[in-house]
Amino acid sequence: MELNDRKKLILKAIIANYLKTGEPVGSRTISKHPELNLSSATIRNEMADLEDMGYILQPHTSAGRIPSDAGYRFYVDQLMTERENDHEEKQALIQRVDKMEVLLKQVANVLASSTNYATMVSSPHYQNVTLKFVQLSQVDYEHLLAVIVTQGNIVKNQMISVEEPLSNEDILKLNVLLNTFLQGLSLQDMNLALIQTMREQAGIRQDILERILEEIARAIHDADHMEIYTGGAANILKYPELGNPDTATELLDTLVEKKALTKLVDTTLEDKEEHNGIQVYIGEESPVKNMKDCSVVTATYQLAEGGTGTVGIIGPKRMDYKKVVKTLKNLTEELDDIFKDKT
Repeated sequence: MELNDRKKLILKAIIANYLKTGEPVGSRTISKHPELNLSSATIRNEMADLEDMGYILQPHTSAGRIPSDAGYRFYVDQLMTERENDHEEKQALIQRVDKMEVLLKQVANVLASSTNYATMVSSPHYQNVTLKFVQLSQVDYEHLLAVIVTQGNIVKNQMISVEEPLSNEDILKLNVLLNTFLQGLSLQDMNLALIQTMREQAGIRQDILERILEEIARAIHDADHMEIYTGGAANILKYPELGNPDTATELLDTLVEKKALTKLVDTTLEDKEEHNGIQVYIGEESPVKNMKDCSVVTATYQLAEGGTGTVGIIGPKRMDYKKVVKTLKNLTEELDDIFKDKT
């Protein structure tokens, strides 16, 4: 059964009131809505229909109604259509910094402060990270410095011990060898046949080559490791519906330990094309078990070289969806601009 315009208005009014107060909404409250010129009796009948259809719930016999997960889903998909003023001046949310880790931590904290919800941000993830280049230079008689740059301009500096000093010619030969054979390759591409050819060309410097190759493999592996930064975990405690000690403890543990959040990131990245960048998970829809009492809104950002990350806002089901979606859209646009300028 489809909702007629009257039922849509009543459902929207119930959700708007509940988002604001967190209290069950009665027919008398809805009858004061300026767009509804209906008696309390008519509204009660419509609310009974909405309850039968699964869009609202009555938590207690004597109480008003609250939205169900299905009600929130209908609101997000069908009713949340009011356009923001396109000419409204957007305020910059984040300051530009050079270091990715600092930037993403800032994003998590700024989002938590501006929305009053918990937040998470993942570092960019690449499929089969590749090596951009290696630069060797001699530090002293016993050490080489290897500067290893991987996809996404992730830089790792590693000191490598040597038994005897290398000549400038040796260092140049190793630099040319490494970049000629390995530039643009992932770990999967660096097969045994390739490595054997490199060993043969390295001649008496095979032992040093082996150590450099180990550091390159480690750098590529580390670059492929996803970090997750969280902010505003304590904001969860501000909402009575999430204040149950067991619920709050599970949520806080999830935000602090972060391991379960990788499932949220993976799901968001898998579904990003289908949902046009912004995804809303309500209650049981959440891919994270301990967030079944919450709503989670996620968006993706992308680096010029193809790395993709996730930004998420976690709050009660009665979160201000319109504000959250708008904030995430503005933020991801800012991030896209920042990463575009870095290319």
